This record gives sequence, structure tokens and C-alpha cells, in this order.
Amino acid sequence: QVQLVESGGGLVQPGGSLRLSCAASGITFSIYAMAWYRQAPGKQRELVAGIGSGGSTNYADSVKGRFTISRDNAKNTVYLQMISLKPEDTAMYYCNAHFVLNAENYWGQGTQVTVSS
Repeated sequence: QVQLVESGGGLVQPGGSLRLSCAASGITFSIYAMAWYRQAPGKQRELVAGIGSGGSTNYADSVKGRFTISRDNAKNTVYLQMISLKPEDTAMYYCNAHFVLNAENYWGQGTQVTVSS
């Protein structure tokens, strides 16, 4: 059974920082591309950041320079370090695991990030 369990969300003031974690089980983590998506109320889910099995990364323009995605294959965990948070970063953040060769795709349950004073 595949599980992606996110943690680290919460309430933070504008300009603050958070680090999200996503622990994976039930998959061969190292061969999966991992990503963070977010969905704000009334909006579509959007890609925030992705990291390939080889470590290549990509980011949404809105978070470049503020967010950093990383992975620890020994711990089966992907991280999202977020700094200089803005109210518009408020959303539910979801972890995603994707295996390119057969299009397997898995989602976590989400962790809420709220940026507010």
C-alpha cells in the first residue's frame, strides 16, 4: 500500500518560513519523481516544485528564489523549504509521487499552510 504523509504545515506570519516534509512508503522512492502541488480555495491545483529521480528541480515562477525542494532517498522523504512566505502562498499543499515509465501517480492527503498576520 502506497502512502505519502505530509507534515510541517501551519500558520505563519508574512515573511516567515516553514519546511514541509513528505514521507513515502510502499514505493521504490528513489526512482520516482516527486513534487509539491498546492490548491487554494476556489482555485485549481498548481505545481509548486518538482524534483526528478536524478535530482533535477523545477519551480513555479511565483516561488522561485523563495522555495527549495529537496529529497533524501535514504529516508524516503521529500522536503519543501519555504522562506519569505506571502499571504498568496496560503493553500493546501500536496505531495505527489510520479513514475514516468508507467505513469503511476500517487498523492498525499495534504497539509495546510496559512500565511497571515
